[in-house]
Amino acid sequence: MVFSPGRDELDVRSANDADRYFARFERIDVLINNAGITGDKLFARLEEADWDAVLDTNLKGAFLCSRAAAKRMIKQREGSIIQIGSYSALHPPIGQTAYAASKAGLIGLTKSLAKELGPRNIRVNCVLPGFLETRMTAALSEEARAAALARHALGRFNTVEDAARFVRTLCTLTHVSGQVFQLDSRV
Repeated sequence: MVFSPGRDELDVRSANDADRYFARFERIDVLINNAGITGDKLFARLEEADWDAVLDTNLKGAFLCSRAAAKRMIKQREGSIIQIGSYSALHPPIGQTAYAASKAGLIGLTKSLAKELGPRNIRVNCVLPGFLETRMTAALSEEARAAALARHALGRFNTVEDAARFVRTLCTLTHVSGQVFQLDSRV
C-alpha cells in the first residue's frame, strides 16, 4: 500500500506531526522524502523567514520523517529511505541559495544515515531527478527552460515517469546504500 500525504495530513516541519503520522503504521518498507519548496531569491534579498521556510521543509522535514520512519524500520530490521534531492545541490544557480543549501544538506543526511542505519539493514539513497515538468517548474519562463535544456547533453529533460521508474527500481536494490544518483544528462 502506498501513502502520499498532503500538507494538511502531514506537516513535515513538525516533529509531532511526523511522529504521529508514522506511528500508525505497523510496517514501513520505503520512505520517499519528496516534500520541497524553492523560495528562490538573490542572496542579498533573502530574508531569514525565506531561508527558514525552505530549510524547514526540504531538510528538517526529511530529517523528521526519516527519524520517525526509521524507528519502525529499525524494529523490523529492514527498510529503504530515499531522499529526493536536486542537481542544484551540486551546481547551484544564482538565486537558489536556500534551496541549494537544503538539497546539499540532503546529500549529507543521506550519507550519514546510510552509515548509521546500514547495520540495521536500512538503505538510504538520494535521487537527483533532474529538471521535471512539475508544478514547481511550471512557472519558469521560456528563457529559463531553454537555458536549462541547453545544459543537457542529450538535449531533453527527464520525465516524471522515468524518475518514478528509477526510484521504484532503487527500492529493490538491496545492496545499494549511501549513493547519490543524478538522472539527467547535465555534465
